[in-house]
Amino acid sequence: MIKILFVCHGNICRSPMAEYIFRDKIEKLGLGNEFHIASAATSTEELGNPPHHGTQKILSDLGISCYGKRAVQIRKKDYEAYDFILAMDDRNIRNMQRIFGEDKNHKIYKFLDFSQEPRSIADPWYTGNFDRTYEDILEACDSFLNFLEEKGYLAG
Repeated sequence: MIKILFVCHGNICRSPMAEYIFRDKIEKLGLGNEFHIASAATSTEELGNPPHHGTQKILSDLGISCYGKRAVQIRKKDYEAYDFILAMDDRNIRNMQRIFGEDKNHKIYKFLDFSQEPRSIADPWYTGNFDRTYEDILEACDSFLNFLEEKGYLAG
């Protein structure tokens, strides 16, 4: 089983959007049983809160429910529990390194590191542009799936 953790600052905008969109893609490929997918925050600011209404709208428009999702914070033990820890930006990586320490097993990446144009995914909490965040996450999901296929992770 491949275990993936998506991480952003508050776990209410980018990381839950990535979690649910990636899970939907995996399910549609018939690979749902081969993955454990989750998301978390580096901060404590939004703990217990549901996804931002902008993220909920994007997901709802795609026919994807995020009902029951509540923001959680990463924990030190998550480093050992996940195969890939995918951050939305450099700040998330710095904050994870404070919690996890050294990335000795090379599990931490920016989510768009797998794309043709590696970059951060802007936080729509500040930009207000959830559509742009969705486009970036969609690109990141497709690029990461291609990476997994090229590296032989996808058996189905």
